[in-house]
Amino acid sequence: MENRGRVIFLEEWLVQNSVVDDSIRSRVASSPSSRVIIRAWNDIRDALKSQSFDHHHLQFLKILCDSQSVLHVADPHAKLLVSILSLSDVSLPEESYPLFFRLLYIWVRKSSRQSSLIIDSVVEVLTRLFSERFKGRKNLLFFSEGIVLLGAISFIPHVSEKSRTVCLELLCKRLDEEYHLIGLSGGHMPYVLAGIGYALSSSGKIYFVRLLDFLFEMWEKKDGPCVSVSNGLMILHLIEWVLSNYVSSQANDKVNLLQSEVLGCSKQSYSLFALLMAAAGVLRFINRSGSNGFMDLRKSAEKLIETVARQLVSRIRSVNYSVIESKDSFLSQCLCVATARSGSISNSASLALCLAFALLGEVFPLRQIYEKILASPAHINEGSLLSDVQQHLSSVSFKEAGAMTGAFCNQYIAADAESKNIIEDLIWEYCQDIYFKHRDVALVLRDIKTQLLEDLEKIAESAFLMVVLFALAVAKYRLSPKLNPDANLKISVRILVSFSCMEYFRRIRLPEYMEAIRTAVVSVQESESACVAFVESMPSYNDLTRLKLHHTWLTDDVQTARILFYMRVIPTCIEHIPTTVFRKVVASTMFLYMGHTNVKVARASHSIFVAFISSGKESDQDDRSSLKEQLVFYYMQRSLEVPTLYLLFTYLGWVNDTTVCLVVIV
Repeated sequence: MENRGRVIFLEEWLVQNSVVDDSIRSRVASSPSSRVIIRAWNDIRDALKSQSFDHHHLQFLKILCDSQSVLHVADPHAKLLVSILSLSDVSLPEESYPLFFRLLYIWVRKSSRQSSLIIDSVVEVLTRLFSERFKGRKNLLFFSEGIVLLGAISFIPHVSEKSRTVCLELLCKRLDEEYHLIGLSGGHMPYVLAGIGYALSSSGKIYFVRLLDFLFEMWEKKDGPCVSVSNGLMILHLIEWVLSNYVSSQANDKVNLLQSEVLGCSKQSYSLFALLMAAAGVLRFINRSGSNGFMDLRKSAEKLIETVARQLVSRIRSVNYSVIESKDSFLSQCLCVATARSGSISNSASLALCLAFALLGEVFPLRQIYEKILASPAHINEGSLLSDVQQHLSSVSFKEAGAMTGAFCNQYIAADAESKNIIEDLIWEYCQDIYFKHRDVALVLRDIKTQLLEDLEKIAESAFLMVVLFALAVAKYRLSPKLNPDANLKISVRILVSFSCMEYFRRIRLPEYMEAIRTAVVSVQESESACVAFVESMPSYNDLTRLKLHHTWLTDDVQTARILFYMRVIPTCIEHIPTTVFRKVVASTMFLYMGHTNVKVARASHSIFVAFISSGKESDQDDRSSLKEQLVFYYMQRSLEVPTLYLLFTYLGWVNDTTVCLVVIV
């Protein structure tokens, strides 16, 4: 029913594939010597002979359990464990039961052919133990290890129908009556889900429906487990694994049942987030199988995801993209992760919009964090806010940002024109918001909250990568001769302006970044109106030099990075910038940044100067020549007045260029 070389312990496989946080760890593999393992078994065997069980026996049980990745439990070992559990005159410590269950679980999962007699004996012991009353937090391990063992036994191909039924009945009864224990610790969720997964793969229709009801209803119960993206991912991979078993064992009736019960007319009591992740698990299995024989199943899964996306978009739009309810916020995160993990999925305008909302609001929640800081900069609770930011950096949503961005771009590409326009507006506005707010936050935090600022910039760096990939998709599929030329130019300018806003967060060289810029610049540099629009989007001299939070333009690194972007692009279109625009917008800023302490910025300012002096524009030649004379005169005047600038010009090798320009003009 499964590829045992691929999955042995289902709970560990779920954890590994769900990128869960450090509080939910799979067992750490240890490699004790064979001598230690033999001694442990001998000591446990002595416990049976002596009819006693004390602390050192418990320690040997722990040693064996902790080495489960290398441990083999044979039939004689399993018989020994069952015999000890069956002792009526020996009082076993409560903490020993989960260890016995774990060793029996290792036996069930690793043995190729377990003894039917021993299996039946194990079932009898479990029936007795579960009939006793175990209550409270201290029995959480007993519950979770018992559930996964019951599920694993029911999953054994050659188990008797009687024992299988007993295990399934025990498992369903324990889940129904003690589900509240699951919520006590998230670390036990993988074991419970694994037990359900084993049972779903082996049960008949009656237990199958009972298990599905529990799996999808427990999240809505009052004392049920907390919903989380990590738990959602485990549901996704659980359904993927279960469906794989159905197909490999040709259990088509169960595939149809899963489709009708979960993806079809699902019950009102089912959790929407769990249904969403299950649908993504179905799609992941279909995409990874490479088969075209699941069209109805695919359509059902995609329809469910589309329904969730449409509902979310409707609710988010109703609040004008402002304050989104926490439930919708969480559901949009799940939708984003589910889409990224599921693989290929049919395109949908609602899904594309929903992914945009989730990326900008949940995966890269910079605007919300900035607002908290700027609302009361003098009373920043760095400890609390820093903890929240660091928690986000380690979250599943943030770690999956790259895959989410890829899924988002794919959905954008296939969206209709109206949806494309809405999504583009959302992204470009986000870039400008981040630029203006991060400037303020950086100036507020620069000297007092350096760690918080560093962590915020990690989120922003990742957001920059998302913007680059999105802009490249826009450039490839929107900047086309088939489209309206005016629309092409508008899009190109907005790409460049957005890049200027995010330039501060560019930490690495990206081919995609250069390709997107090159495509946009080629479109802009042949149009005077586009060049003017781009140049006039640059912050004005007055805005640049305005004192802000007791910091000057020289110390505003975010602003400086944006100006550097403009200075690198302007020379490529200098011929199409009218003289009046250059005089009004560029000249003063160019001279201002010639005196910047950042050599790259100073060099770029000189490059603009040289490019303009060397340019020619027939339509306003007289005007241009007059401005050139004025600029060269001012350039030389500043060089003489500020020796450090002259030394900088010499260092950059531009003194001769300037001299040549003077000679030509004079």
